[in-house]
Parts: sequence; C-alpha cells; structure tokens
Amino acid sequence: MNETRHLIIITGPTAVGKTELSIKLAQHLETEIISADSRQIYKELKIGVARPSEKELNKVPHHFIGSHSIQESFTVADYELAASEKMEELFYGKNYVICTGGTGLYLKSLINGLDRIPRIDPSISLELQDLFEKNGLEYLQAKLSNLDPEYFEKVDLNNSRRLIRALEVYYGTGRKFSDWRTEQSKKLPYQVHYIVLDRPREELYYRINTRVDQMIQMGLLEEVKQLFKYRNHRSLQTVGYSEFFQYLEGKVDYDFALEKVKQHTRNYAKRQLTWFRGVPQAVWKSASDTDVKDILDSIADK
Repeated sequence: MNETRHLIIITGPTAVGKTELSIKLAQHLETEIISADSRQIYKELKIGVARPSEKELNKVPHHFIGSHSIQESFTVADYELAASEKMEELFYGKNYVICTGGTGLYLKSLINGLDRIPRIDPSISLELQDLFEKNGLEYLQAKLSNLDPEYFEKVDLNNSRRLIRALEVYYGTGRKFSDWRTEQSKKLPYQVHYIVLDRPREELYYRINTRVDQMIQMGLLEEVKQLFKYRNHRSLQTVGYSEFFQYLEGKVDYDFALEKVKQHTRNYAKRQLTWFRGVPQAVWKSASDTDVKDILDSIADK
C-alpha cells in the first residue's frame, strides 16, 4: 500500500446500492466510513431515511449516522468542519477513508469547501418561514422558480429548509443563491475518487418503490407517529415524513400519502442524478456490475 492518502466517495441516487458496496470496500481496505447523508445524521430518524441496519453498522465503524438530534442546529458548515476533522483523525493511521451518501452539498463541502455567503439578517428567514407556514411548500417553490431557476432545477423541492435558505440569500444579498455557489476546489491533503453508482431508470424506480413498501412493513408509520409532535422542525420537512404527517392531520388518505412518498422519492433521485452530472471529476459506474475490485482498479488507473 502506498503512502498517498485516498478519500473514496461512493455516491449515487437513493436506493441505488451505496451502502452494501461501501461496507465491502471498507472491510477490504480495513478502514472506516464517513456518512454524507443529511437525514441519516439524526438519531430520531431511522426507517424513513433508510439508515443502515445495526448489523451493517456493526460490520464497519460509521461516523455521522444517528449522531445528532433533530432538536440541534446542524448546518452543512458544521458538517464540513466535523467531517474534515474526523477524516484528518482517520488518516493518521489509514491511507484510505470511505465517504458514502447522497447529499451532494455535504460532498461538495468536503472537496470544494463552502461558498462564503455573507451573514443574512435573521428577520428575512423568519419572514420566509412565516410565509411557508401560511402558504405552503408550493409558494416557496414558485418563488424560487421565478427568482433562481438554476438552483430550482437542482434543489430538493420538498425540503423547505433549503428553499428558504436559497430565498433568504437572494433577498439578503441581492444575488441568486446559484451565483454564490463556487466550483473552485480547496487544496486537499488527499486524493479524491468520486464514484457515482447508477442503474437503468426503470430498475432504480422499482428499487425505490420496493424499499418504500419495505419501510412500511418495518414500521414507518409508527415512527412518523412518534415524531408527529416535531413535525414543524425543519429536519422533518422531508420525504417519507411530511407526506404521512399530512395523513395523520387528516389532509390526505393513506394510499395517497404512500404513493406521494414513492413519487417524491423518485423525484429526489432524479434531482440527485442532475447534481452528480455537474461534478466534473465524477466517474460513473453501473451499480449492478461494480464490485470492490472494480473500484480499486479505477483508483490504480489514476
């Protein structure tokens, strides 16, 4: 093993098969996994965010899974700092570290750094939050589509927190959020191997629908019920929870909510793929044909 340090990123859309491959790769390299999933980081969210099972977590040490509470403030800037520190710690004794997850902004923060947006007046965020509570998610979506169509095409449209963040930047700086986003990589003390797993669209959508059905069997609705009192927390304005909150509030019936979870998850996967296509160093691989040897061969070729 050479002395060059390597950060191997295994990413791709939700349900593509990142977890299994990442664990096998980490076991082979005798290293640990840093999660880059902005929802799995919360300890209260398990079934609805497809957190790895206890059996999987016990195979390899994982970091930033179930590590924070939904009642804590944890921003992408917090993630960048904490994950970078953890990588530095791991690289003291290892030449390889695996990072896996589908949150593009988390991954971007690790390899590009964050855009240094000026501090925004908190009153702007409060006003936007109030408008969201009065007018709903569609109001934020329409505003962002009009003011920043570039970011509208990439953002998770069901994540009110991100919509509000983009709008508050626009109103607070006079510039679109997409204009603030930079593509200049920060200088890193390790080589980055950015691998995107993909599957044929019909196959991916089948896996998504099947996984949602499995979540129901595992007790997703009970998990949502336990979190119902926290439904207004920003971290819970997300796929798999917001739809069933509406069901529990009597706004929609069960079958409608279930179908919306599947639809919104498929939509999210599509937006993830759009994001990854914009990553210049990404190497795309078929999830069904890629194994540990294939990943290692790709690294050796660089």
